[in-house]
Amino acid sequence: MSDREFGNNDDLSLPKATVGKIITEILSHDNGITFARETRDLLIECCVEFITLISSEANEIAEKEAKKTIACEHVTAALDQLGYPDYIPEIMKVAHEHKTQQVTREKKQSKIEKSGLTEEELIRQQEELFRSATNKFNAAP
Repeated sequence: MSDREFGNNDDLSLPKATVGKIITEILSHDNGITFARETRDLLIECCVEFITLISSEANEIAEKEAKKTIACEHVTAALDQLGYPDYIPEIMKVAHEHKTQQVTREKKQSKIEKSGLTEEELIRQQEELFRSATNKFNAAP
């Protein structure tokens, strides 16, 4: 992937704190080993390049199928075509976990609907809670 194809990669990055946390978790069992900042930055660049490579390949696969949305099967096909078939089982596991979380999240969103209260009643209750919290805050010594 060239910088010319996607513009300058300087605007593409991963959060340094998150990458640092992942590195710390991986190295936590190896006492005395540290990760230099320059090495962390290099790892971030490699990750961005890898994601760009997989995304581009998945996009090409989706376009060949006349699809406008890149789906999980496009990503797994890209991984396979690029020589990373060993990653596919873990990707499928994570995708399944994500779908399960989405179903749970959708159920939580529908609790509001199941409450039986109108939007106006919910807003009134929320305003009462805000008033109560404000009064408690203002009454504090």
